[in-house]
Amino acid sequence: MLPVEHNDPVNASILAISEDKIEGFVREPFEEIAARSRVGVDIVMARVAAMLRAGTIRRVRQTLLATNLADGALVAWKVPEDKIDTGFDWMFQCDPFSGHVVLRSTDTVSAGSDYKLWTTVKVPQGFSLQAHCELLAGKVDAERFRLMPAKGIFTLGVGHVRRKTIEPGSKADQPAKMIPVQMVDLSEHEWSVLLALKREFTPEEIRPSPWVTRAKEAGVSLEEFYRVAEELNARGIIGRFSTFLEHVKPSAGGVRVTRFNALFHWAVPPSREIEAGGEVGRHHILTHCYWREAGPEFKNVNVMAVAHGTDKQLLLNHKAAIDQHLQSSGIPVSYTNVFWGGRSEIKPSEISPHIYREWLAKQFQLCSASSVKRSR
Repeated sequence: MLPVEHNDPVNASILAISEDKIEGFVREPFEEIAARSRVGVDIVMARVAAMLRAGTIRRVRQTLLATNLADGALVAWKVPEDKIDTGFDWMFQCDPFSGHVVLRSTDTVSAGSDYKLWTTVKVPQGFSLQAHCELLAGKVDAERFRLMPAKGIFTLGVGHVRRKTIEPGSKADQPAKMIPVQMVDLSEHEWSVLLALKREFTPEEIRPSPWVTRAKEAGVSLEEFYRVAEELNARGIIGRFSTFLEHVKPSAGGVRVTRFNALFHWAVPPSREIEAGGEVGRHHILTHCYWREAGPEFKNVNVMAVAHGTDKQLLLNHKAAIDQHLQSSGIPVSYTNVFWGGRSEIKPSEISPHIYREWLAKQFQLCSASSVKRSR
Protein backbone atom coordinates (compact mmCIF):
# COMPACT_ATOMS: atom_id res chain seq x y z
CA MET A 1 0.00 0.00 0.00
CA LEU A 2 1.44 3.36 -1.05
CA PRO A 3 1.00 6.43 1.20
CA VAL A 4 -1.87 8.53 -0.14
CA GLU A 5 -2.04 11.55 2.19
CA HIS A 6 -0.86 14.89 0.85
CA ASN A 7 1.50 15.42 3.78
CA ASP A 8 3.56 12.29 3.17
CA PRO A 9 7.06 13.68 2.37
CA VAL A 10 7.33 12.10 -1.09
CA ASN A 11 3.77 13.02 -2.00
CA ALA A 12 4.32 16.57 -0.77
CA SER A 13 7.40 16.91 -3.00
CA ILE A 14 5.41 15.72 -5.99
CA LEU A 15 2.37 17.90 -5.23
CA ALA A 16 4.48 21.02 -4.71
CA ILE A 17 5.18 20.80 -8.45
CA SER A 18 2.16 18.97 -9.86
CA GLU A 19 -0.50 21.24 -8.36
CA ASP A 20 0.28 24.33 -10.44
CA LYS A 21 3.89 24.47 -11.64
CA ILE A 22 3.55 22.68 -15.00
CA GLU A 23 2.58 25.59 -17.24
CA GLY A 24 1.11 25.12 -20.70
CA PHE A 25 1.08 21.92 -22.75
CA VAL A 26 3.83 19.37 -22.08
CA ARG A 27 4.29 16.23 -24.16
CA GLU A 28 5.48 14.16 -21.18
CA PRO A 29 3.90 15.81 -18.11
CA PHE A 30 4.81 13.08 -15.62
CA GLU A 31 8.45 13.18 -16.69
CA GLU A 32 8.37 16.96 -16.19
CA ILE A 33 6.92 16.58 -12.69
CA ALA A 34 9.58 13.98 -11.90
CA ALA A 35 12.45 16.16 -13.13
CA ARG A 36 11.29 19.22 -11.18
CA SER A 37 10.37 17.37 -7.98
CA ARG A 38 13.51 15.18 -8.11
CA VAL A 39 11.39 12.09 -7.62
CA GLY A 40 11.70 9.16 -10.04
CA VAL A 41 9.09 9.17 -12.79
CA ASP A 42 7.84 5.66 -11.94
CA ILE A 43 7.32 6.76 -8.34
CA VAL A 44 5.59 9.96 -9.48
CA MET A 45 3.12 8.02 -11.63
CA ALA A 46 2.47 5.39 -8.96
CA ARG A 47 1.91 8.00 -6.23
CA VAL A 48 -0.34 10.24 -8.37
CA ALA A 49 -2.45 7.24 -9.41
CA ALA A 50 -2.71 6.03 -5.81
CA MET A 51 -3.74 9.48 -4.54
CA LEU A 52 -6.29 9.77 -7.35
CA ARG A 53 -7.80 6.39 -6.47
CA ALA A 54 -7.93 7.34 -2.79
CA GLY A 55 -9.59 10.70 -3.48
CA THR A 56 -6.71 12.75 -2.06
CA ILE A 57 -6.36 14.07 -5.60
CA ARG A 58 -9.83 14.75 -6.95
CA ARG A 59 -8.77 15.13 -10.60
CA VAL A 60 -5.79 15.16 -12.93
CA ARG A 61 -6.23 17.16 -16.12
CA GLN A 62 -4.91 19.65 -18.60
CA THR A 63 -6.55 22.94 -17.71
CA LEU A 64 -7.59 25.60 -20.19
CA LEU A 65 -7.86 29.35 -19.94
CA ALA A 66 -11.58 28.92 -20.42
CA THR A 67 -12.20 32.67 -20.01
CA ASN A 68 -10.83 32.92 -23.58
CA LEU A 69 -13.09 30.14 -24.87
CA ALA A 70 -16.44 30.79 -23.22
CA ASP A 71 -18.38 33.72 -21.82
CA GLY A 72 -18.08 33.38 -18.06
CA ALA A 73 -18.59 35.12 -14.74
CA LEU A 74 -18.59 34.77 -11.00
CA VAL A 75 -22.26 34.93 -10.04
CA ALA A 76 -23.74 35.83 -6.66
CA TRP A 77 -27.30 34.59 -6.10
CA LYS A 78 -29.87 35.87 -3.61
CA VAL A 79 -32.00 32.81 -2.84
CA PRO A 80 -34.63 32.45 -0.09
CA GLU A 81 -33.09 30.91 3.02
CA ASP A 82 -35.30 27.82 2.89
CA LYS A 83 -34.29 27.11 -0.73
CA ILE A 84 -30.53 27.62 -0.57
CA ASP A 85 -29.62 23.95 -0.08
CA THR A 86 -31.88 22.70 -2.88
CA GLY A 87 -30.59 25.52 -5.11
CA PHE A 88 -27.01 24.48 -4.32
CA ASP A 89 -27.80 20.86 -5.19
CA TRP A 90 -29.44 21.79 -8.49
CA MET A 91 -26.53 24.00 -9.58
CA PHE A 92 -24.00 21.27 -8.81
CA GLN A 93 -25.92 18.26 -10.08
CA CYS A 94 -27.92 19.61 -13.01
CA ASP A 95 -25.92 22.44 -14.60
CA PRO A 96 -22.66 21.29 -16.24
CA PHE A 97 -21.82 24.93 -16.99
CA SER A 98 -21.64 25.90 -13.32
CA GLY A 99 -18.16 25.11 -11.96
CA HIS A 100 -17.51 26.18 -8.39
CA VAL A 101 -20.69 26.10 -6.29
CA VAL A 102 -20.13 27.64 -2.85
CA LEU A 103 -22.18 28.87 0.08
CA ARG A 104 -20.54 32.02 1.44
CA SER A 105 -21.02 34.11 4.57
CA THR A 106 -19.55 37.21 6.18
CA ASP A 107 -18.55 37.78 9.79
CA THR A 108 -21.00 40.71 10.05
CA VAL A 109 -24.05 41.90 8.14
CA SER A 110 -22.52 43.90 5.30
CA ALA A 111 -22.89 44.83 1.64
CA GLY A 112 -24.01 41.75 -0.28
CA SER A 113 -24.07 39.42 2.71
CA ASP A 114 -27.59 38.33 1.75
CA TYR A 115 -26.10 36.80 -1.41
CA LYS A 116 -25.16 33.44 0.05
CA LEU A 117 -24.99 31.17 -3.02
CA TRP A 118 -22.00 31.81 -5.30
CA THR A 119 -21.11 30.01 -8.51
CA THR A 120 -18.81 30.31 -11.48
CA VAL A 121 -20.70 29.99 -14.75
CA LYS A 122 -19.51 29.66 -18.36
CA VAL A 123 -21.53 29.36 -21.54
CA PRO A 124 -19.97 28.49 -24.92
CA GLN A 125 -19.50 31.13 -27.59
CA GLY A 126 -22.71 32.04 -29.38
CA PHE A 127 -24.92 31.67 -26.30
CA SER A 128 -26.05 34.26 -23.75
CA LEU A 129 -24.67 34.23 -20.22
CA GLN A 130 -27.49 36.52 -19.07
CA ALA A 131 -30.15 34.21 -20.55
CA HIS A 132 -28.46 31.15 -19.03
CA CYS A 133 -28.47 32.71 -15.56
CA GLU A 134 -32.10 33.78 -15.97
CA LEU A 135 -32.91 30.14 -16.70
CA LEU A 136 -30.94 29.04 -13.61
CA ALA A 137 -32.66 31.68 -11.48
CA GLY A 138 -36.00 30.13 -12.35
CA LYS A 139 -34.72 26.66 -11.47
CA VAL A 140 -33.51 27.66 -7.99
CA ASP A 141 -36.11 30.41 -7.25
CA ALA A 142 -33.43 33.10 -7.00
CA GLU A 143 -34.79 36.55 -6.20
CA ARG A 144 -31.92 38.18 -8.07
CA PHE A 145 -28.37 37.54 -9.20
CA ARG A 146 -25.28 39.60 -9.91
CA LEU A 147 -22.98 38.74 -12.85
CA MET A 148 -19.32 39.58 -12.29
CA PRO A 149 -17.30 38.67 -15.41
CA ALA A 150 -13.52 38.86 -15.19
CA LYS A 151 -12.08 41.88 -16.97
CA GLY A 152 -8.53 40.81 -16.17
CA ILE A 153 -6.67 37.97 -14.43
CA PHE A 154 -3.67 38.64 -12.18
CA THR A 155 -3.23 35.30 -10.42
CA LEU A 156 -4.51 31.85 -11.33
CA GLY A 157 -3.03 28.80 -9.62
CA VAL A 158 -3.52 26.28 -6.85
CA GLY A 159 -0.50 25.07 -4.91
CA HIS A 160 -2.15 24.41 -1.55
CA VAL A 161 0.72 22.25 -0.30
CA ARG A 162 3.47 24.80 -0.93
CA ARG A 163 1.29 27.67 0.37
CA LYS A 164 0.99 26.10 3.82
CA THR A 165 4.28 27.68 4.95
CA ILE A 166 3.92 31.10 3.33
CA GLU A 167 4.24 34.02 5.77
CA PRO A 168 1.87 37.02 5.67
CA GLY A 169 3.24 39.70 3.36
CA SER A 170 5.30 37.29 1.23
CA LYS A 171 5.13 38.60 -2.33
CA ALA A 172 6.85 38.64 -5.70
CA ASP A 173 9.49 41.24 -6.49
CA GLN A 174 7.28 42.79 -9.17
CA PRO A 175 3.52 43.43 -9.48
CA ALA A 176 1.50 40.70 -11.17
CA LYS A 177 0.86 41.30 -14.85
CA MET A 178 -2.75 41.28 -15.94
CA ILE A 179 -3.87 38.69 -18.46
CA PRO A 180 -6.68 40.30 -20.48
CA VAL A 181 -9.80 38.29 -21.21
CA GLN A 182 -10.06 37.93 -24.99
CA MET A 183 -12.33 35.48 -26.80
CA VAL A 184 -10.68 33.10 -29.28
CA ASP A 185 -12.42 31.34 -32.18
CA LEU A 186 -11.59 27.66 -32.81
CA SER A 187 -12.19 25.42 -35.79
CA GLU A 188 -14.05 22.12 -35.46
CA HIS A 189 -10.70 20.34 -35.84
CA GLU A 190 -9.22 22.34 -32.97
CA TRP A 191 -12.28 21.68 -30.82
CA SER A 192 -11.95 17.92 -31.33
CA VAL A 193 -8.35 18.01 -30.08
CA LEU A 194 -9.18 20.39 -27.24
CA LEU A 195 -12.05 18.26 -25.91
CA ALA A 196 -9.83 15.16 -25.87
CA LEU A 197 -7.01 17.16 -24.29
CA LYS A 198 -9.03 18.49 -21.36
CA ARG A 199 -10.75 15.29 -20.29
CA GLU A 200 -9.85 14.16 -16.78
CA PHE A 201 -7.33 11.33 -16.42
CA THR A 202 -8.34 8.03 -14.88
CA PRO A 203 -5.78 6.30 -12.62
CA GLU A 204 -5.07 3.85 -15.45
CA GLU A 205 -4.09 6.76 -17.73
CA ILE A 206 -1.30 7.93 -15.40
CA ARG A 207 1.47 6.47 -17.54
CA PRO A 208 4.20 7.45 -20.03
CA SER A 209 3.10 9.12 -23.29
CA PRO A 210 -0.40 9.86 -21.92
CA TRP A 211 -1.51 11.73 -25.05
CA VAL A 212 -1.35 8.71 -27.37
CA THR A 213 -4.86 7.54 -26.49
CA ARG A 214 -6.17 11.13 -26.53
CA ALA A 215 -4.93 11.55 -30.11
CA LYS A 216 -6.83 8.39 -31.07
CA GLU A 217 -9.88 9.75 -29.26
CA ALA A 218 -9.66 12.96 -31.33
CA GLY A 219 -9.20 10.93 -34.51
CA VAL A 220 -5.80 12.43 -35.37
CA SER A 221 -2.19 11.26 -35.44
CA LEU A 222 -0.07 11.86 -32.35
CA GLU A 223 2.06 14.43 -34.21
CA GLU A 224 -1.06 16.28 -35.35
CA PHE A 225 -2.37 16.22 -31.76
CA TYR A 226 0.93 17.70 -30.57
CA ARG A 227 0.87 20.32 -33.33
CA VAL A 228 -2.63 21.53 -32.51
CA ALA A 229 -2.06 21.44 -28.73
CA GLU A 230 1.17 23.43 -29.03
CA GLU A 231 -0.46 25.94 -31.35
CA LEU A 232 -3.34 26.40 -28.88
CA ASN A 233 -0.76 26.81 -26.15
CA ALA A 234 0.98 29.57 -28.14
CA ARG A 235 -2.39 31.31 -28.56
CA GLY A 236 -2.87 31.49 -24.78
CA ILE A 237 -5.68 28.93 -24.56
CA ILE A 238 -3.88 26.23 -22.53
CA GLY A 239 -3.52 26.69 -18.78
CA ARG A 240 -1.47 24.10 -16.91
CA PHE A 241 -1.23 20.36 -16.37
CA SER A 242 -2.45 19.94 -12.82
CA THR A 243 -3.29 17.50 -10.05
CA PHE A 244 -6.15 19.01 -8.07
CA LEU A 245 -6.25 18.13 -4.40
CA GLU A 246 -9.52 17.53 -2.57
CA HIS A 247 -9.04 20.66 -0.49
CA VAL A 248 -12.57 21.10 0.86
CA LYS A 249 -13.38 17.70 2.36
CA PRO A 250 -11.12 15.58 4.59
CA SER A 251 -9.33 12.65 3.00
CA ALA A 252 -10.27 9.05 3.69
CA GLY A 253 -7.75 9.21 6.54
CA GLY A 254 -9.37 12.35 7.98
CA VAL A 255 -6.60 14.73 6.87
CA ARG A 256 -7.59 18.16 5.53
CA VAL A 257 -5.58 20.18 3.03
CA THR A 258 -7.43 23.39 3.94
CA ARG A 259 -10.30 24.39 6.22
CA PHE A 260 -11.02 27.98 5.21
CA ASN A 261 -11.69 29.53 1.82
CA ALA A 262 -11.61 33.33 1.85
CA LEU A 263 -12.86 35.57 -0.96
CA PHE A 264 -11.29 38.99 -0.40
CA HIS A 265 -12.99 42.14 -1.75
CA TRP A 266 -11.50 45.59 -2.36
CA ALA A 267 -13.04 48.69 -3.93
CA VAL A 268 -10.39 50.92 -5.47
CA PRO A 269 -10.87 54.06 -7.58
CA PRO A 270 -11.95 53.54 -11.19
CA SER A 271 -8.93 53.61 -13.54
CA ARG A 272 -6.69 52.09 -10.84
CA GLU A 273 -7.99 48.51 -11.07
CA ILE A 274 -4.99 47.23 -13.07
CA GLU A 275 -2.50 48.85 -10.70
CA ALA A 276 -4.32 47.56 -7.61
CA GLY A 277 -4.77 44.08 -9.07
CA GLY A 278 -1.06 43.91 -9.81
CA GLU A 279 -0.17 44.82 -6.24
CA VAL A 280 -2.70 42.39 -4.73
CA GLY A 281 -1.91 39.59 -7.17
CA ARG A 282 1.83 39.57 -6.39
CA HIS A 283 1.13 38.10 -2.91
CA HIS A 284 2.10 34.44 -2.80
CA ILE A 285 -0.79 33.25 -0.61
CA LEU A 286 -3.40 33.95 -3.31
CA THR A 287 -4.63 31.25 -5.66
CA HIS A 288 -6.80 33.64 -7.70
CA CYS A 289 -6.92 37.39 -8.26
CA TYR A 290 -9.25 39.14 -10.70
CA TRP A 291 -10.56 42.50 -11.77
CA ARG A 292 -14.33 42.07 -11.48
CA GLU A 293 -17.03 44.74 -11.17
CA ALA A 294 -19.39 43.77 -8.34
CA GLY A 295 -21.71 46.79 -8.55
CA PRO A 296 -23.53 48.83 -5.91
CA GLU A 297 -24.88 45.75 -4.09
CA PHE A 298 -21.28 45.11 -3.02
CA LYS A 299 -20.22 48.76 -2.65
CA ASN A 300 -18.58 48.79 -6.07
CA VAL A 301 -15.91 46.21 -5.27
CA ASN A 302 -13.64 45.77 -8.30
CA VAL A 303 -10.65 43.67 -7.16
CA MET A 304 -11.22 40.15 -5.79
CA ALA A 305 -8.82 37.45 -4.62
CA VAL A 306 -9.04 33.98 -3.08
CA ALA A 307 -6.85 32.42 -0.39
CA HIS A 308 -7.08 29.07 1.38
CA GLY A 309 -5.72 27.90 4.72
CA THR A 310 -6.24 25.83 7.83
CA ASP A 311 -6.22 28.81 10.24
CA LYS A 312 -8.80 31.59 9.90
CA GLN A 313 -6.79 34.17 11.81
CA LEU A 314 -3.73 33.48 9.70
CA LEU A 315 -5.77 34.17 6.55
CA LEU A 316 -6.93 37.45 8.11
CA ASN A 317 -3.28 38.26 8.83
CA HIS A 318 -2.48 37.65 5.17
CA LYS A 319 -5.27 40.03 4.17
CA ALA A 320 -4.06 42.65 6.65
CA ALA A 321 -0.62 42.46 5.04
CA ILE A 322 -2.16 42.98 1.60
CA ASP A 323 -4.22 45.91 2.93
CA GLN A 324 -1.06 47.47 4.37
CA HIS A 325 0.76 46.98 1.08
CA LEU A 326 -2.02 48.72 -0.85
CA GLN A 327 -1.88 51.61 1.58
CA SER A 328 1.90 51.91 1.34
CA SER A 329 1.60 51.79 -2.47
CA GLY A 330 -0.69 54.82 -2.39
CA ILE A 331 -3.76 52.98 -3.61
CA PRO A 332 -6.88 54.11 -1.71
CA VAL A 333 -9.44 51.47 -0.73
CA SER A 334 -12.96 52.78 -0.09
CA TYR A 335 -14.34 49.43 1.04
CA THR A 336 -13.13 45.91 1.77
CA ASN A 337 -14.69 42.69 3.01
CA VAL A 338 -14.18 38.94 3.34
CA PHE A 339 -16.68 36.30 2.22
CA TRP A 340 -15.95 32.92 3.80
CA GLY A 341 -16.66 29.72 1.94
CA GLY A 342 -18.75 27.03 3.59
CA ARG A 343 -20.32 24.10 1.81
CA SER A 344 -18.79 23.78 -1.64
CA GLU A 345 -18.50 21.53 -4.65
CA ILE A 346 -16.09 22.00 -7.54
CA LYS A 347 -16.17 20.62 -11.06
CA PRO A 348 -14.81 21.83 -14.42
CA SER A 349 -17.31 23.97 -16.31
CA GLU A 350 -18.29 22.44 -19.63
CA ILE A 351 -17.50 24.70 -22.62
CA SER A 352 -18.55 22.59 -25.62
CA PRO A 353 -21.16 24.32 -27.85
CA HIS A 354 -22.49 20.87 -28.89
CA ILE A 355 -23.06 19.79 -25.28
CA TYR A 356 -24.68 23.15 -24.50
CA ARG A 357 -27.18 22.79 -27.33
CA GLU A 358 -28.11 19.29 -26.08
CA TRP A 359 -28.48 20.51 -22.48
CA LEU A 360 -30.59 23.51 -23.48
CA ALA A 361 -32.93 21.33 -25.55
CA LYS A 362 -33.33 19.01 -22.56
CA GLN A 363 -34.24 21.93 -20.28
CA PHE A 364 -36.94 23.10 -22.69
CA GLN A 365 -38.29 19.55 -22.95
CA LEU A 366 -38.48 19.33 -19.15
CA CYS A 367 -40.19 22.73 -19.01
CA SER A 368 -42.74 21.70 -21.65
CA ALA A 369 -43.42 18.39 -19.92
CA SER A 370 -43.92 20.18 -16.62
CA SER A 371 -46.34 22.67 -18.22
CA VAL A 372 -48.37 19.86 -19.79
CA LYS A 373 -48.52 18.03 -16.46
CA ARG A 374 -49.76 21.16 -14.64
CA SER A 375 -52.41 21.77 -17.30
CA ARG A 376 -53.85 18.33 -16.66
